[in-house]
Amino acid sequence: MNYKTLLYIGSLILFTLGFQEKQTLPNGFVYAKSVIPDLDVELRYFSQNNFVGDTIDGYKANRLILTKGTVEKLKLVQDELYQQNLCLKVYDGYRPQRAVNHFITWARKLSDTVNKAVFYPEVKKKNLFKSGYIATRSGHSRGSTIDLTIADGETGEPLDMGSPYDFFGEASWIAYAALTDEQKKNRQLLQTVMLKHNFRNYSKEWWHFTLRWEPFPKTYFDFEVE
Repeated sequence: MNYKTLLYIGSLILFTLGFQEKQTLPNGFVYAKSVIPDLDVELRYFSQNNFVGDTIDGYKANRLILTKGTVEKLKLVQDELYQQNLCLKVYDGYRPQRAVNHFITWARKLSDTVNKAVFYPEVKKKNLFKSGYIATRSGHSRGSTIDLTIADGETGEPLDMGSPYDFFGEASWIAYAALTDEQKKNRQLLQTVMLKHNFRNYSKEWWHFTLRWEPFPKTYFDFEVE
């Protein structure tokens, strides 16, 4: 039984056990798994495996929330990857503004560098905003931006993209040259399939995509992920 099948069966079990929505989402938002039941979701900010090293404010569940149009396009990406025995793995989607505020507060504590060696070894913490790795306003809070990668459909293991997710440094830039042929191929596949289905990328983060003509281009939401 491959990884995609296990994800699908797991989603059906959760639904059968009554794993229902715990909140009423704003109009235009949906839980991604209501449209893509077998989507692999690992919200890094609902964990300590992130650059802060702690669960981030506003993340109360490992549940991916996005605008309806974003999920519909994401399903097309997933369907196309399935044909190559691949699948998506998602690290973040909608992000409450309070989570961004958490990042801002953390960034001011220059002595708190618990995960520097993993996520920003070559960038001074005080320069993370100036360098464009953290922002006081995030597109994620508009609900149509997503962080993701491609995984093997048999094992669930993410493909080698040449840098970890949320790595703050040139190795994460899309145009970074010092990659192996395999890493370049994997990055190109992700960029190609996402752009094909109406997502635009961010040059400094190979994992970051935003739906073109997003429905809430100037609205930053703050409801919790639960």
